[in-house]
Amino acid sequence: MITFENVTKKYPDGTTAVDDLTMHVDKGSFTVFVGPSGCGKTTSMRMINRMTDLTSGVLTVDGADVRTVDPVKLRLGIGYVIQNAGLMPHQRVVDNVATVPVLRGESRRAARKAALEVLERVGLDPKLAGRYPAQLSGGQQQRVGVARALAADPPILLMDEPFSAVDPNVRDDLQAEMQRLQAELNKTIVFVTHDIDEAVKLGDKVAVFGPGGVLQQYDEPERVLSNPASDFVAGFIGRDRGYRSLQFREAGELPLYDIRQIFESEVRDLILAPRSWVLVCNPDGTPFGWMDDAGAEVYRSGKSLYDSVIAGGSLFGPDGTLRQALDAALSSPSGLGVATDEDGRVRGGVRGDDVLVALDRQRRTGQR
Repeated sequence: MITFENVTKKYPDGTTAVDDLTMHVDKGSFTVFVGPSGCGKTTSMRMINRMTDLTSGVLTVDGADVRTVDPVKLRLGIGYVIQNAGLMPHQRVVDNVATVPVLRGESRRAARKAALEVLERVGLDPKLAGRYPAQLSGGQQQRVGVARALAADPPILLMDEPFSAVDPNVRDDLQAEMQRLQAELNKTIVFVTHDIDEAVKLGDKVAVFGPGGVLQQYDEPERVLSNPASDFVAGFIGRDRGYRSLQFREAGELPLYDIRQIFESEVRDLILAPRSWVLVCNPDGTPFGWMDDAGAEVYRSGKSLYDSVIAGGSLFGPDGTLRQALDAALSSPSGLGVATDEDGRVRGGVRGDDVLVALDRQRRTGQR
């Protein structure tokens, strides 16, 4: 679908931004370009739609040399999402999303109708269509940016650090939404980030760029973590790459332990031994927070439930990985991670030492 053959980009001052890049991006794949600032990852992506022209080499999109294609025509067939959404502030949301279809000759009425459908697809309420970008949250603006890129149904989607300007919780939601959309639409996506965690979470393949615009490694995320191709890649990933690699290992075999659960109505009469814990749950059975004997005393003194519990850390869902299970256990004040079902209700607890036992078993049996 997208092929770089000995592609180099040099600027007039002699700076080499991309040096002899050769790689192929498969159709329907989610490929992530990752690396530190100034490594050439964004420049490499921008050469695909000729926002930046290459100096030498050949870059083809669907078999056509991009230098032989009119830049405007090329860009109208490629979705483009940038940091901070890049929306036009004077246009309402619906018209921002309809931009490319209108430029391609569709009637404004038809483009707006399609825009409303795309807004729903990216998880936005169509009622937001009449607002201006400034009236949206950062996460909503970024979803509008994704919707605009998808509006003309392009086969290729370029995304330049689209989620780096939003807070971590919103970023997690946007990443999950992006995974859902890719499973549904099967686009060819090139995604740029400086965050290795984001890269290995989203990518089918990861391209690690280093100083001087040199491609250091291009491989599946698990192999990048387990077998870094150079000292630079190993250093960029960090010393905790073993922990990161746990996200590629299934956790279905982990044992679940009983957790004592109570509701707020039961707290006032609660008697706990020192250093013991209960999990306070919402009326629907979802976890609210952990409480020990000191927290129970705080509640009985007249404080709110919110002031009396300790947040339970991350949760371990039904299709979770060993990394998610270990993180749930490590972030829990009780030492017991909370495992939940599809509806978010508590189904038991996980222990960190069981994760290590499961990892050892998988390694010995050759499982993933």
